[in-house]
Amino acid sequence: MSRSKPIRVISFDGDMTLWDFEKVMRHSLSITLADLRRHIPNQASAGLTVDMMIEIRNSVADELKGRVINLEDIRFHAFKRTLESIGCYNDTLAAHLNTLYLKHRFEDIELYPDVMPVLDILRSDFTIGLLSNGNGYPEKCGLPDRFSFVVFSQDVGVEKPHSGMFRAACRHAGCDPCELIHIGDSLGSDVAGANGVGAISVWLNRDNELNETGIVPDYEIQSLFELTEVLKKTPEITR
Repeated sequence: MSRSKPIRVISFDGDMTLWDFEKVMRHSLSITLADLRRHIPNQASAGLTVDMMIEIRNSVADELKGRVINLEDIRFHAFKRTLESIGCYNDTLAAHLNTLYLKHRFEDIELYPDVMPVLDILRSDFTIGLLSNGNGYPEKCGLPDRFSFVVFSQDVGVEKPHSGMFRAACRHAGCDPCELIHIGDSLGSDVAGANGVGAISVWLNRDNELNETGIVPDYEIQSLFELTEVLKKTPEITR
């Protein structure tokens, strides 16, 4: 299919595309774990690790899938389960730990150095949006007033690569999928999802990893600074 309309809208993934979620998540859990140990200074809490807390959170998320979609609520239930794992049944303390975690989860985010310059360059010529399976609210992550629209999976009810996420972005932006270019770090979520609706897919491969998935992006870049060159080439894409 030949592309007949120019690109008007650019959507970005959040975690691991605009900021290092893994780094800030582990940092925030470390702070929270230290506080948990202050409240419960026993052998069981001393044995807890950040990796164990991550495993508990992932297990809770799987159990609640389809029933609880708000990520802050899932994290709260994960802290409840973490406390229960060391024999503490205290919802008030779980809520406190959740608040502490979220404070650092948002306030301590460090944007990749290419993010602000590129967003500032693109915003004058394109409609810019955030399209995320996470909960990186722009106003809490150092990106106020940078996006014309924000689409979170917890609000849509499905996750990328589901077409519903990308169609929601198009509705917010008032564009057809062929007028959208989406940039993200995940082949399975970002690239496959964009390809599935006929948008242009850009794989942000910051670590130069091998693609062994069979999912083929329209473009592959290692830095957002390369987007300007990609945008010059988009009329050439056919499917």
